[in-house]
Amino acid sequence: MSKGAGPARVAFQGERGAFSEEAAVKLLGEGVTLVPRPTFESLFAATEEGAADLALAPFENTLAGSVHRVYDLLLDSPLHMTAEVVIPIRHFLIGPPGSKVEEIKTVESHPVALAQCERFFASRPDIRRVAADDTAGSVANVLRRGDPSCAAVAGRRAAETYGGQILRAGLEDHPENYTRFVLLAPEPSDAKGADKLSLVLKLAHRPGALHHALEPFARRGIDLLKIESRPLRGQPWEYHFYLDLRGAPRDPELSAALEELQARTASVRVLGHYASAKTSDG
Repeated sequence: MSKGAGPARVAFQGERGAFSEEAAVKLLGEGVTLVPRPTFESLFAATEEGAADLALAPFENTLAGSVHRVYDLLLDSPLHMTAEVVIPIRHFLIGPPGSKVEEIKTVESHPVALAQCERFFASRPDIRRVAADDTAGSVANVLRRGDPSCAAVAGRRAAETYGGQILRAGLEDHPENYTRFVLLAPEPSDAKGADKLSLVLKLAHRPGALHHALEPFARRGIDLLKIESRPLRGQPWEYHFYLDLRGAPRDPELSAALEELQARTASVRVLGHYASAKTSDG
């Protein structure tokens, strides 16, 4: 996957120790070269700039839903979806060495992470929550300041990366908290073992257009795994629809359904054909 003889360089959004970094290592192995990027915009630009060979982006969380900014950036990007990985999200309260949980007065993290730990904050109404750009970055900030009354919410990898002390584990309200990440590459995958297809379509603005577009899949018993709508810029009340479907690349039924779909929509773009990830804590 890399351009040279060395390991593939994969960009991810966030600081070292972020959940995205954990996902990249799970998918590509410990030998991968990790390239942190500060924003989603810079993440999508990383391959074109030559800073990375691949990009790993979070697409959806089982509790927070879809990452809409990623969907919108993908629409304007030439990158292809080539693989996916799902990791469990486990939140830890992390402070400077020597700090104590009962002395914490301020906790910072990404707003989504803070919102997933409501039970903990309800038990400690004296704690002030501070929104930050990144979970791992919040740990770096807390460790840099060294204030024993300040802590962060992030994953175990962030605590290990920056030398933080885990004050409490299992802060998340719900154990069924997983995030799906998708690997993006300049070229499509060779589809070995692929069983999942992602595409985006634009429909004519008329009654029944979505039903008409999806009917070829339903008629052939093709499983629709996910559908997501995003507004069209400059065209109020019109939308792109993102679909995830179950199917092998050379399945004649899937090929026939896609051919029909082309004739029933204003436009169709295949985003990628790849192997689906398994949800596990492994």
